[in-house]
Amino acid sequence: MSSLWEQTSSLPSFPALTGEVHAEAAVIGGGMAGLLTACLLQRAGVRVVVLERGRIGRGQTAGTTAKITAQHGLIYHRLLDQLGEERARQYAQANLRSIEAYASMVGKRHIDCDFTPCTAFLFTQEDPSPLQEEYEAAKRLGIDAFLTQETELPFPVNALGFRDQARFHPLRFLGALTQGLTIYENSPVLEVSSDQVRTPQGLVRAEKLIFACHFPFVNVPGYYFARQHQERSYVLALEQAAVLQDVYLGVPGLSFRSWDKYLLIGGGSHRTGENREGGQYAALRQAARRYWPHCREAASWSAQDCMPIDGVPYIGPFSSAEPNWFVATGFQKWGMTSSMTAARILSSLVQGHSAEEEVFSPDRFRPTASAKRLAGEMGHAVGGLGRFLLEPGRIPVENLPAGHGAIVEVDGKKAGVFRDDRGQVFAVDIRCPHLGCQLEWNPEEKSWDCPCHGSRFDYQGALLSGPAQKGLKK
Repeated sequence: MSSLWEQTSSLPSFPALTGEVHAEAAVIGGGMAGLLTACLLQRAGVRVVVLERGRIGRGQTAGTTAKITAQHGLIYHRLLDQLGEERARQYAQANLRSIEAYASMVGKRHIDCDFTPCTAFLFTQEDPSPLQEEYEAAKRLGIDAFLTQETELPFPVNALGFRDQARFHPLRFLGALTQGLTIYENSPVLEVSSDQVRTPQGLVRAEKLIFACHFPFVNVPGYYFARQHQERSYVLALEQAAVLQDVYLGVPGLSFRSWDKYLLIGGGSHRTGENREGGQYAALRQAARRYWPHCREAASWSAQDCMPIDGVPYIGPFSSAEPNWFVATGFQKWGMTSSMTAARILSSLVQGHSAEEEVFSPDRFRPTASAKRLAGEMGHAVGGLGRFLLEPGRIPVENLPAGHGAIVEVDGKKAGVFRDDRGQVFAVDIRCPHLGCQLEWNPEEKSWDCPCHGSRFDYQGALLSGPAQKGLKK
């Protein structure tokens, strides 16, 4: 299902890489983080190429709700407790500077992307004390925040507002970034070495490699598969509903923002690969009808986010074992602001400058310091492997209803099977090609999703998103 952004924009197309090219830096990933990084490097005089597996902007950037904000849920009170004031301030100020950087870039380049300054609200209909704690933490870190009960929402709430945030049309902005960049589409990376990137028909030799591909597909060094997991969430675009000036996030609850005549309502978050029952779109539609009975659905889609163990993105050197590799991942639900933060940090590091925002450094990861959460991530991986080895198929293939998918027995072996509305059966290997975890059916998207590390495949086995690099065997 295509997003509202995809339906209302037209991005330029670029050729696939053929032959050998040389550059000072190669960016793997043509989403917001990758293209912003390439844009800043090019502006600094660095020869840079971008490699994209499919089409630029059609991955996670297309699924965003496109809020440019330093308000990242109930985070600042926790950062103060866990990381201390210096690191918490680095996080806050880096995101505030990224909002300013977007505004500056839009203004200087005259980018027509509906960039709109606004206030970002956290709201609750439950105990307001967490908002009070977050307000005090935000003020302490230099954020212009305020508490209120007056909002545009059609129900009473307590709310915490951050002034001077923004929203925009992400793909219209992304399209403007491509001007003058060397971009290769339909060029999946098959193999990397210290200074080489190989695609099906080409090779890039570059002094610096930048992994901006959402979830790094290289397992060692770095071990990013053990540092984070992925979550999915769901969005509806509504007509004949409210038109909101500001942006809103419930804690807990729904997300709201407007663009043009549409209202975006989001929610239903769950760990990727843990949605056997479905129902997320139905719950959003029920909420939409409750608040705006005459609304009409114009689009529906889902998004995926990398969730780091300690709640802070990994932006910086990929690993001490590969000093010329860099990474940007773990953006949680805040990919637009974090993309600009990553671009500013990585473009500086690639040019040999030091990064001031140590809070984002991937080197901060210490297994002993995050033992409980690390054990949880490893437990999911072990569970995913164990299900494949120990669990039987759940139903016989002949009992699978039309329009449904399930893990079934086929000739005495387990397989992932989908039966379409005409009765045709599509059977795939149920093991994720990334690290072998057992996939699970997502009825909302008709996809096979990995509960260990978040790779996704359509019902015919084609790769939708990584860290896996190839599709499923039939």
